[in-house]
This record gives sequence, structure tokens and C-alpha cells, in this order.
Amino acid sequence: MESQFRHLMRVAVSVREGTIPSSTLLKRLRSGSRKNATCAAFREAGRVIRTVQLLRYLSDAPLRRRVTAATNKVESFNRFSQWIGFGDRGVVADNDPIEQEKAMKFNALLTNAVIFHNALDIAEIVRQLLEEGWEIDPEDLAHISPYPTEHVNRFGEYSTHELGIQPEAYDPELDVDFTHLRDQDLRAEGFGTAA
Repeated sequence: MESQFRHLMRVAVSVREGTIPSSTLLKRLRSGSRKNATCAAFREAGRVIRTVQLLRYLSDAPLRRRVTAATNKVESFNRFSQWIGFGDRGVVADNDPIEQEKAMKFNALLTNAVIFHNALDIAEIVRQLLEEGWEIDPEDLAHISPYPTEHVNRFGEYSTHELGIQPEAYDPELDVDFTHLRDQDLRAEGFGTAA
């Protein structure tokens, strides 16, 4: 790595400045020329970075909790998205890239629409509970998932008598103070302290 440091920095600056396309860079690094040593140096630098990150992960319990929570959120979203796109088990059978992209975008659109609908339903329930005098703890709300599926009929029930009914305006406000949770997250991330 020491002997290739200049090359590493030259490549890093080229990438940062956008003076070399990534395809050209990869071709040069994989070629049989002297750049192979640069490729090996990059590989070793990557191993060092990966090892440092792994050691940090193993020694830092709050970091492990954050990584696990983020991973669980992503996995929950992926399961939910696959559940929504149930046709052909989510397999895009078409070889046409345009049709593949359409299928993926339609699934993402439908997934996001259902998540939005779920969030509206959850907000409405919270509002009803607040009106009934219940005290809502923001920490409890932080654990509610927007991915419930029990109420969704994937095969649909289509009724045309409601088409002319104008929905109520979306109200994004909830009378719940989330600042405590936000401040707690910022402190956990090391972005400062709460006042």
C-alpha cells in the first residue's frame, strides 16, 4: 500500500473530481498493466477499513443496536414490498429492461401507497385515542410499524359507488411531542446534546 499510495490518491482525486468514468477506472484497475498493483493496494485498503469497522461494531454496543434496528427496518420493508407484489412471487419474468423497470416502479408505487394509507390509519387511531383522553407516549409510537397487512385485501373489492366521494384533506399534525425522542437519537448519534 505504501508503494502505491500516490496512485491511490490520484485515483481518489479523479473519482472525487469526476474526471474519469467509473467504467474506465475499473477497466484500468483490472488490466494486466502496472495498475494491478494499485488494484491490490485498493483491495488491501478496503480490508483494513472493513476490519476497523468490524472491530468498532464488535466493541460498541449502541452501534450494534443501531445497525440491527436499521437492518430490521430494511428487512421489514423488503418483506412488505414482496408481500404487496405477490404476482409471480415478485419475480420479474420479462427480459425487456423497460418492462422490468416498470414492474419494479409499479411495485414501489403500490408499496408506498399502502404504507401511506397505513400511516393515515395509524394517525387517525392516535387522534381518536387522544380525543378519548388517552395519554400517548412518543416512545410507544416510535415502535409502531407502517407495514401491517392483516387489513389489506390484495385481490381487491371494487365498488364504484364511492368514486364521487371527496376524501377529507390530509392532516399531517399529531398532538404528540416527539422532541424527546429526536433529542435522544441525536445524542446517540453524537450530534450534540439536548437543551
